[in-house]
Amino acid sequence: MKEKVAIVTGASRGIGAATARALAEQGVSVMLVARNVEACEAIAAEIRKSGGQARALCCDISNFDQVTATVAQTIAAFGRLDILINNAGVIEPIASLRDADPKAWADSISINLSGAYFMVKAVLAGFDDDAVIVNVSSGAAHAPREGWSAYCAGKAGMAMLTRSIAVEIPAEDVRVYGFAPGTVDTEMQATIRESGINPISQMKREDHRQAEIPATIIAWLCSEEAKDLAGEELSINDDTLRRRAGA
Repeated sequence: MKEKVAIVTGASRGIGAATARALAEQGVSVMLVARNVEACEAIAAEIRKSGGQARALCCDISNFDQVTATVAQTIAAFGRLDILINNAGVIEPIASLRDADPKAWADSISINLSGAYFMVKAVLAGFDDDAVIVNVSSGAAHAPREGWSAYCAGKAGMAMLTRSIAVEIPAEDVRVYGFAPGTVDTEMQATIRESGINPISQMKREDHRQAEIPATIIAWLCSEEAKDLAGEELSINDDTLRRRAGA
């Protein structure tokens, strides 16, 4: 995938950071995007030190003006844009429907769903031919969890966003994938454990996958080898997918 350019949102840690590294290893120039730009820049510097091409930008994806500026700056920096990894997301608020703060609930939707759409809208105007979008989904898109109403609703909306892109945009122009990475040892899981709500919070840290495993699959989905899966909602629990991706 040399000469390709990717934007990875939520790239300051976890799956986003691991995916930026995985793409860079495949020769992709990467723009790491998150609200914590200092963390993104540290990872970008690490990639550059290893011989890759990477930069960092501060962006709140729930702000469309910031999103459009991020896409424009990426194209200005690297000369093109081919890949969007829509990874940014938040788990909060973890609370019952009765107790959840309405503003926090709406903010979650603004990031997990509206922000994902904002990124899609902005990159569609800037993509080169044969582009790729990977929407990082969740099993929560299809199975409600106690205390996660905002997160589940946002991820369910993202799953439908993936399907809408597949319907509206020819696959030869833009390949889109939804990908559920399963439970991964990230700071989000630490927040979930602290909540003590629903069975996911009872899982031990060692029961979760390392971020490099889903990152390997996400990077593989951006390659030509995954063309036959375009438009699908995929899961890390699919043995065939993991085998094909080398994960």
